[in-house]
This record gives sequence, structure tokens and C-alpha cells, in this order.
Amino acid sequence: MRITDIEAIHVRCEDPNIGLFDGSYDDCVIRVTTDEDITGIGEVESLAPAIQAVINAEPAHNHAYGLRKLLLGRDPTKTDELWQLMYEATDYIGRRGIVMHAIGGIDMALWDIRGQAKRKPIAELLGGIRRDRIAAYGTIYPMARTSEGVASQVEDALGRLRLRNIKFAADPWWMEDLDLTARLLESARSTLGPEGKMIIDAALAYRTSEEGLRLIPIFHDVNVAFLEAPLPLDDIEGHARMAEAGLPLGVGDLGFTHVNEFIDAMDRGGASICQPDITMVGGFTGLARIADAAGKRNKRVVPHGYKSNIEIAANLQFLANHWTAELLEYSTSRSPLRWEMCQESIPVCPDGLVEVLRCPGLGVHLNRATLERYRVS
Repeated sequence: MRITDIEAIHVRCEDPNIGLFDGSYDDCVIRVTTDEDITGIGEVESLAPAIQAVINAEPAHNHAYGLRKLLLGRDPTKTDELWQLMYEATDYIGRRGIVMHAIGGIDMALWDIRGQAKRKPIAELLGGIRRDRIAAYGTIYPMARTSEGVASQVEDALGRLRLRNIKFAADPWWMEDLDLTARLLESARSTLGPEGKMIIDAALAYRTSEEGLRLIPIFHDVNVAFLEAPLPLDDIEGHARMAEAGLPLGVGDLGFTHVNEFIDAMDRGGASICQPDITMVGGFTGLARIADAAGKRNKRVVPHGYKSNIEIAANLQFLANHWTAELLEYSTSRSPLRWEMCQESIPVCPDGLVEVLRCPGLGVHLNRATLERYRVS
């Protein structure tokens, strides 16, 4: 089998919410085709025009290649070999950042092809399916500013979305009135019940550990499971100070792209949980390296994912094989790209669990009507 084409397709839904911190309204879909009529798909959480440039560029020299020309004619099932080839052929322009995003989208599509060729779901290729249903959590944002409003938001997540675990994305106004913030989170916990996990994403709330530490007692009182994105990623010393407060810290979803960045956050920053985005860290191949590093340090991996059902399907395959049961991030975005990109829906069951797809590869296929409707020409 040989690769005959690689496409980076920009899709975008113009909407008033496109200015929010929500990557589901603008997407870069990757499609890799072969000479045996097997097509693999992926997607990238990034700037689509930049990903297109990295993939479609003519080579400047043998360490600054465009990825499409590099991979044409090669065997797509040799995923480890092709990952290393892409990494080394772009080390003048990449090694971190946006080139790793492009590698991630392609790697995801290559694993999809490999699974289809072997007629196995990707989880089996990763080492076997350890669990066939994964507990999900969804984000509530923006948070209401009254106890009644927050209770209504949680009830909606429990009822309409069938979620049993939730995440609140913090806002800067949380710091203005800590008593109000405490009352709102207490209302959320009361409505959710003692069994449901509550996560806090602090990405928008504060910039320093001194500010963040003021909220930690409130988070302990309402039994927050872990604190996601507690500080800007480069503030490793600040992470270490916050880790001493005893609340597990999750890191990486705001821009880490390489395993060594996660190692530094764990070893020096005290991070308890790695939260890689599979589309940003080099796909399944890059994610496996991060998981291996976390396992050696007895740390957890809870993947980030806020795009379409392509990424949800990928994270399901990873979590089905992962050594411990972890939560699946189930995007609650209202973007049609989130819900209509694939032919398949991936619903949350009444008990709050999501079934792992058992079809070969990722288990999902592009909805061509959605692709053409929102494609940026």
C-alpha cells in the first residue's frame, strides 16, 4: 500500500461564538488517501492555513520539507517510521509548535489507515482494549453568576447531555468576589451530587500562583478532582508552588507539543496529570511517548479534546487501551462542526459512559455534506 495524496482541508463555521476560546468553529481536517482505496482522516487544533502551508510546501532542503511531498509513495502502515521521518525532515522549522500540529493530524490519519488495513480498531493496535466504555465529562462555560443559574446549568448537563462529571472554565471575575465564587461552586456541587467529578479549568482566570492559591481552599471545599491549566505553561516555578497546596494539577492542553515539555512539567512543576491534545502532540505516536513518560513517573494522562467527533473517536481509542480508567473530554460546543463532521454520532449513554467504537481504525467517517458546506475555498 502506498500514499497517493494528503489533503489539509480548512473548514469554518462563521458564528458569533467564533471569538470564544472554542476550537470547534474552525478546523483543519486531514485526509490521507492510498492506492488501495483506504482513506484515513485526522484533524488539527491549530491555524488551518498554517497547517496547509506546512503540509503543502515545497522542500527548502532535506531538513525543511513539506510533509505531503515527503510522504507521497510511502507505506502508510509504518507509523513509527513515518513519524520519525516527518520529525527529522522538519527539524529546521519545527521540533515544537505548529509543525508538530501538522505531524499530529497526519499521524492520526495514518493510524486510521493502519487500523482499516488490519481490520482492527486502533485500541487493539495500541496493545488491546482494556475497557469498552469510558466515563465522560463536559465543560460548562460561561458560568452563570447566580446559584440558581449554576444549578440550572448542571441540571442541563445531567439531563440533556447525560453527563455525570463536569468542568467549569473559570473567568477573571472569579477573583473579584471569592465569597460569590464559593457559593456558585457549592451550588454546582450540591446539584451534581457527591459522586460526580468536578474539574476546574483556570486558563482564563488568573496569571500568577499568588492569585491562584487564593482559590485553592474553595476548590478543596467542593472536592475539585483536579485543576486544569493552573498557570501559563512557561511558569514552571509557579506550578511547583501551586502543587504544594495539595490539589492535583493538569497541564499541557494550552500548547505543549513535545514529550520533553510534559516531562519538565512533571519533574520540576509538580504536575500530577498530563493533558495532551492528540492533534497537537504528534498524533497517536506522540501521545504514546507522553503516556510512557507519565507511566514511569506514576502520573496520570487525561487527554484534551475540543474539536469534532474525529478527535473524540481518537481519544476513545487511546483511553480504551490506557492502563488506568480516565475521563473522556466530551466537547459541549454548539458548533455544527462539533456534531456533524462525521457520519457517526458518539452519544453519551444514560449512565454517563461512552461506548468505544469497535469498527476498524478510528471508527468514524467524514460527512461529505458537512465538509463541503463549511469548506473554505
